[in-house]
Amino acid sequence: MTTQLLAAEGSISPSEHAGQFELFGMTFNGDTMWNSVLAAAIVLALGFFVRSRVTSEVPNKVQLAYEALTNYMIEQVQGRMGRRPAEFLMPLCVALFAFILICNSFVLLEVGSPAPIRPPTSDVNLAYAMAIFVFVAAWVFGVRELGAGTLKRFVQPYPVLLPLNIIEEIAKPLSLSLRLFGNILSGSIMVAVIALIPWWGLWLPNVAWKLFDLFIGVIQALIFSLLTIMQFFSPAVSEEGH
Repeated sequence: MTTQLLAAEGSISPSEHAGQFELFGMTFNGDTMWNSVLAAAIVLALGFFVRSRVTSEVPNKVQLAYEALTNYMIEQVQGRMGRRPAEFLMPLCVALFAFILICNSFVLLEVGSPAPIRPPTSDVNLAYAMAIFVFVAAWVFGVRELGAGTLKRFVQPYPVLLPLNIIEEIAKPLSLSLRLFGNILSGSIMVAVIALIPWWGLWLPNVAWKLFDLFIGVIQALIFSLLTIMQFFSPAVSEEGH
């Protein structure tokens, strides 16, 4: 049994994906693509649902839950930035949280390896894409708010630190994406390993791990969305003495 588990664990690779295909000399991970589209469709459906339930009278449970999540994120971001975030930042933060949470929740439906339904966030390509998106968005926001003044932070507190500040700026999206990718991929590997347990003893560790993995998915979604604001947007608009 131990040998079987070790062999299975050794055969699992981040490059294993269901529905892989090549086009124009590039390899595409089909499962990441269709699972990402499915997660995005669910986020849009939830957004329209929440909007349909919003009222200016007595708020319902859906509205209260959304407002509680938004207020929590505003408090966290405001405590870091020292000011209330711009209007568009909170919808971006909540949308990222919802999208990543739904992606991570696909672990509940994951069976076998490679599985047709799996968390697309266990693919480093999606993690990189989201990190690059917020990286570019933060620069656009910073230039819009401060113009060329947003570049001052690269020579603070001393101009000699310019190379280190540039390296730090490049390392931010890498660390943010790899943190998400590593945590979710490890959960997918454990699901595949647990699946090798005989059927009569499979249900308990499978259920226990997937619930734990779902909890980790919630934490990672919250961390990614908050660090998006704190690591990217806050420095982009920070001013000396602000």
